[in-house]
Amino acid sequence: MSLLPEHSQPYLQHLRVERRLAERSLLLYEAALQRLQAGCAALGTAPLGLRPAAARELLARLHAGGLAPRSLALTLSAWRGYYRWLAAQRLLDHDPLVGLRAPKAGRPLPKALGVDDAVALAAHQAGDEPLALRDHCLIELLYGAGLRISEVLGLDVAPGGAGYLDLQAAEALVLGKGGKVRSVPLGQAAIAAVQAWLAVRAQLAKPDEPALLVGERGRRLSASHARVRLAQAAQQAGLPTHVHPHMLRHSYASHLLQSSGDLRAVQELLGHANIRTTQVYTRLDWQHLAKTYDAAHPRAKPKAKP
Repeated sequence: MSLLPEHSQPYLQHLRVERRLAERSLLLYEAALQRLQAGCAALGTAPLGLRPAAARELLARLHAGGLAPRSLALTLSAWRGYYRWLAAQRLLDHDPLVGLRAPKAGRPLPKALGVDDAVALAAHQAGDEPLALRDHCLIELLYGAGLRISEVLGLDVAPGGAGYLDLQAAEALVLGKGGKVRSVPLGQAAIAAVQAWLAVRAQLAKPDEPALLVGERGRRLSASHARVRLAQAAQQAGLPTHVHPHMLRHSYASHLLQSSGDLRAVQELLGHANIRTTQVYTRLDWQHLAKTYDAAHPRAKPKAKP
């Protein structure tokens, strides 16, 4: 069993009893403290005698050893908690981590479907029963209009609520983040899916229910049930990956940007307050271009030696 720094057991007990951390979190804290003990031993010092310069050296060694930025941030957070607890117990009179920051973690790219998979899912319909038509409508609004799941589920049949569809104007008016209302154009496929659902909606919806999309009990469809139904539809459509609602929004944005190259327009359609939020899709677009180049350009890969 790996050694832990002095006073670690009372600290972990504090986390377990007073902070009520889950077992998984406790294991992560314990692993971080083991790194602290091992690192201090390698530097020839004790955790209670650690100084800022040595702490920076210790973090640099962990980084050089291959510990990912997110793991480094978690490790440093656990160390800070340990040293704060030591100070509160009057077991330490200095902060060895002052001014120390973990390397910034790269922002992960959002997961998007390929165009063929997205189109296959949007074209898939498991019949003409009300639930199948509702699910098809849900998918078209997520991928065809790029709406957030909360925006789709907040739509009402008529104006007056969080949002509604104006089929004559071919647009959705939704209440997005920050309480901002925006208008999003609807394509013909989305309009057709909505109309098909509206034709049978009364078979499920309670007479006084304003929501556009309803569940089997006739009330507004919940986000959890929508996620389950979407995952099932993707599986039935033969998609090789798990699909969640926001993946369709990412796919909508990525495919629009690939086709148009108009970052500002995509920003407006998504309802992003800051262009930097939308710029992540340029990285997805670059990945698409790079894959196309690697697959198609005769100079992309070195020729195999005879």
